[in-house]
Parts: sequence; C-alpha cells; structure tokens
Amino acid sequence: MSSTLGFYGGVGSVTGANFMLDTGKLAVLVDCGLVQGDKNADEINARPFVYDPSKVDVLFVTHAHADHIGRIPKLVRDGFRGTIYSTEPTKELTRIMFGDSLHIMEREAEQEGRKPLYSEKDIDLALSLWKTAGYHETIKLEDDVTVEFTDVGHILGSAMVQFTRHGKKIVFTGDIGNVPQPLLSPPEVPEKYDYLVMESVYGDRVHEEVEERTAILKQHIESTIAREGTLIIPAFSLERTQGILYEINNMVEAGKIPPIKTFLDSPLAIKVTDIYRDFPEYLKSEIQEQIKAGDDIFSFEGLSFTETVKESSQIARTHGAKIIIAGAGMSHGGRIRRHEKKFLGDTNTTLLLVGYQTVGSLGRLLQDGAKQVWIDGMQVAVKAQVETIRGYSGHADRNQLIDLVYGGTQEYQPKQVFVAMGEERASLFLTQRLRDYLGINAIAPEENAEVEIDF
Repeated sequence: MSSTLGFYGGVGSVTGANFMLDTGKLAVLVDCGLVQGDKNADEINARPFVYDPSKVDVLFVTHAHADHIGRIPKLVRDGFRGTIYSTEPTKELTRIMFGDSLHIMEREAEQEGRKPLYSEKDIDLALSLWKTAGYHETIKLEDDVTVEFTDVGHILGSAMVQFTRHGKKIVFTGDIGNVPQPLLSPPEVPEKYDYLVMESVYGDRVHEEVEERTAILKQHIESTIAREGTLIIPAFSLERTQGILYEINNMVEAGKIPPIKTFLDSPLAIKVTDIYRDFPEYLKSEIQEQIKAGDDIFSFEGLSFTETVKESSQIARTHGAKIIIAGAGMSHGGRIRRHEKKFLGDTNTTLLLVGYQTVGSLGRLLQDGAKQVWIDGMQVAVKAQVETIRGYSGHADRNQLIDLVYGGTQEYQPKQVFVAMGEERASLFLTQRLRDYLGINAIAPEENAEVEIDF
C-alpha cells in the first residue's frame, strides 16, 4: 500500500526535526522542533507549517531537546488537536523545557517588538493532549498502524519510533546516542525494517576520545587545581550536564581528584537533574546498582547548585580553583555568557567544550580559535585556553551510525534509508558511505520533499 513520507524540517540542518507519515487515512508527525543556530531562526520558526496542523492525527516525540519539541506549542496554537505520544521522562522533561523556552522567548520578543511564538495557554493545551508509553509497549493507531518506542540511548527517555503496518516497518531514529554514554544504555539496533529515517550530525566524523574522555576531563580538572584557575564548561542542561556531574562525582568519591568548588549554575539543569533522579529505571543497569547502593550520583563534596541570579553573580568572587557548569551548551544564551565575559580574558581559565557547536554560534567561534568575540554587546579578548572533548558527544559518530544500519540489515535489506538531521556535508557523506560500504539505497532528502513509500 502506498503512503507518503514528508520531510518538513531537519534536512540539510541538524535542527528543526519535523517528519510526516501519511497513509491517506492517518497523518502522523514525528517531532516538531525549533530551527536553532541559523541567523534567520526566529523568522523560520514563526512561518506557517507546510501542512495543516488541524489535519494531523498523532504526534510522536523522540526526545525532549528543543530542536525536536520546540514548535509543538505552535503546532497546537495553529490547530493541532490530536494525541501526542512519548516516553514518560520525555513528557516530564518537555514540561520544564517548554517553560524555560517560553521565558526566554517572551523576553526576546518584548525586546524586539514582536509576538512570542506561543503562549502558556498553548503549552498547557499541548500537555493535556499528551500520553506516555514505555519502551516496547505497543500503541495501536487507526488504519492498522502499530507503534513501538525503543531505547536510542541519547538522553533520558529518548526513543526511536517504529511504525508497522501490514508487515511493513518504518523506523525514525531521532538522535542516536554515542557509545558508551556515562549514564545510558547503548541504542537498540532496529531490525527488519523497510525504511529508516536517521540522523547524521556526525555522519562525516569519528569521535576519537570516547575511551579517553574521563581521563582528559580529569587532566583539565587537575590543571585547574594546580593553577588555582577556573574551568568553565558550557554544558547542555539536558544529559551532558548530568553526565559531567556523574563523572566528577565518581572521581571525587574514588579519591582520584580532591574536592573542588563546583557550581552548577543553571536553574534548568537543576530541574532536569531532579527528573533524572525520578526515573533511575531509564539509566543503564550499572548506574541503577550504584544508586541502589546508596550513592547520590549527582552530589559530591564541593558541589553547589546556584539557582538564583544573586548566587550566580557571587561565583566570580569565589577565590581559588573552581569549576563552573552553566548553559547554554553552545554559548548562545544563558548564564554561561556572563562567566565567559568575566573569565575568557584570564590565562588561568580553561573553556572546555563538551558538545556539538553549531555553525554561527559563539561556541563554534571560540572552538575555531577566535581571539576576540562579542558577547551581549561587549568585545571580549580570548586569552583562556579553549579545549574540546569530543568523546562526550551525545550523538553517534560516523562509524557507529554505519554499524547501526549494518546491524539491522543482516537478514533483511531495507528498501530505502533517508539520511537527515545533519549539516548537508555530513548527511551527504554518510549517504555515500551507506551506498558504498553496505550497498544500501540511501538518499539525503531535500527540505519539504514528499516521497511515496510502500507502507
């Protein structure tokens, strides 16, 4: 039977994931995210959807990052009244991510004299439409479609979405987790699928430091202690922060490093960390055992959670060696920018990047070696060391992506693999590798492409 697969976001770009599966009787979306990092992002996100949101029956959410959930309240504002499905942690994380995004959006809209993308009323309505399901729980939809979430190991509660109908299967990977992750299990490899829509953030690169990442982090902490300097880590509030806290917790408790003043300076990250505590069953088994043995894996001597602006402003007056973990991960907003303005001019500072830095972001400029940057209207000289640990990436690298496809095609050759959710260069590189190495019919679709599939 013929269905249509629509690529309405997340193609030619890492962000803005938005895909539609339309059987003719059932219109299903997978993710509805914000475009981020683009200089025209606000304008792009405010545009009407290509499709009519009121005609969409169901929305499945792979995980709670803004580039996968950020336009859901707009979708509701524009007429969507269907059911939203995700895992339970994804719903709870989304709840706080929505609130945080709205706060920022309203402030920016007021400054720029425009209306915000959505309102609190739209958030409330979206959450009222939401249902949750666990991994491997069967969800039955109309037109003989069944759906199942499987663990993709990217962030807490993240999932691939697998649709089955009349013996045919299509899998949407969402973002695929790096292996190994500090806190999460490896991605489950999808099997016997006919179509795959996959991410390609690192489709042209290999993470060379996965095994060494903890040792490298330890070296940077030891160096900071020896210099009585400052280690600044712009960390994504969701997953990266919790992984770094866990690593430092283990080093301190094992006596591998002395306790060091560490500030988690992000109200959002603090709330997210509480949700991680609420869902230990979604962490990998060895972490669950550590927690059962009595270890609070997100707490260690020297750690402070600075929720208020006043507490945050006092960090700069703290003498001696210290670690500051703050959002945003690409330095495009949040409290990290205040610390960068204060400390980037100090040769005893190390700025440690532990995640992907999109083109055009302040983080990418720093990573590329800029010696002068503008932060909130202020020119800042960069005298600090700027270092990157790529092994903490939450995304699978090129080889892991190829292995995931290979692992699911041993006995069942897919009809087509669609490579999306990556910069154009990365998507095209991975597409060619899948063709050359695995003989897979792989393509990198264009934005708003609509492809007929046998489903």
